[in-house]
Amino acid sequence: MIGVLPDTELKAMMDRGEIAADPAVIDAQVQPASLDLRLGTVAYRVRASFLAGHGARVSDRLAEFQMHEVNLSGGAVLEKGCVYVVPLMEALDLPDGVQAVANAKSSTGRLDLLTRTITDGGTEFDRIPPGYTGPLYAEICPRSFSVLVRPGMRLNQIRFRAGQAVLSDGELSKLHDDMPLVNGPAVIDEGLGFSVDLRLPDTTLVGYRAKPHTGVIDLDNIGHYDPAEFWEEVHARDGHIILDPGAFYILVSREAVHIPPDYAAEMAPYLAMVGEFRVHYAGFFDPGFGHDAAGGTGSRGVLEVRCHEAPFVLEHGQIVGRLIYERMAAQPAQLYGAGIASNYQGQGLKLSKHFAAPNT
Repeated sequence: MIGVLPDTELKAMMDRGEIAADPAVIDAQVQPASLDLRLGTVAYRVRASFLAGHGARVSDRLAEFQMHEVNLSGGAVLEKGCVYVVPLMEALDLPDGVQAVANAKSSTGRLDLLTRTITDGGTEFDRIPPGYTGPLYAEICPRSFSVLVRPGMRLNQIRFRAGQAVLSDGELSKLHDDMPLVNGPAVIDEGLGFSVDLRLPDTTLVGYRAKPHTGVIDLDNIGHYDPAEFWEEVHARDGHIILDPGAFYILVSREAVHIPPDYAAEMAPYLAMVGEFRVHYAGFFDPGFGHDAAGGTGSRGVLEVRCHEAPFVLEHGQIVGRLIYERMAAQPAQLYGAGIASNYQGQGLKLSKHFAAPNT
């Protein structure tokens, strides 16, 4: 079995004890090609972000960097600008041929809530080597908004892979010829390029910028918050905007993206050397995203953009990221958006699920 492991195989891994959890994994955590991870009962405020490093345990490094402990049982606020490490309810005992990669969930990324997975002996964020046995931890750093969290909340997700199944540019071109992956010309260069849309039809509204001083967001509150209290509208009348250093933006891709049922994808930066901004955070696209039969015709990619040191002019149609496609080891039992709680199927420009629809 070579490729990204589907939901059916994730359940088999649980049966074999390769994925363990206390309490046990619930059905709602299992996605078509990934597993949602749950926060445990305690968060540790630490002085700085860290990796355990070869031969070291996260618990040992916590003793070195911990400032104080936060009990999450009754709900607790993780404050903007602070770094926390939270033991997760899930642990792994991976076979030698299976590796894992983690990423923030879509709603997490759209809140500018930096969430990364760290492991014992880890030398990279969000990358878990074949054969890893041990606990999982989430490093959480709220960048724009303070958030209220509780045990069991699912901020990040994990995807498992057997072997190497990334499509080459040639294979990606053939797949696009057989079943279009974007609605328009495909820019294929170490993945499928996608660009930013700054000329939306019938409106000058092209995105949102996080306000610097806001209230707390309770992550259990869905469709609850007034966007105007947390976001400034970004308008473009001539096809470009200027990104402010340090600011966080929600924008949308010009292309409608399609992930066929036998494939999964991950978002990656287009060119690290551009340097002045990054499209980041929520990186997983599940099988069926944007797929006609799963109700996803016209699903665009929402872009979570942070500008770095200098103001930067972003132009309509500028390529800002790429999708790396991989084969599934088998087609999942359920596709994204087909009978499961998929919040962003068929989306356009859209804030996280915590906000009421704008202007309502």
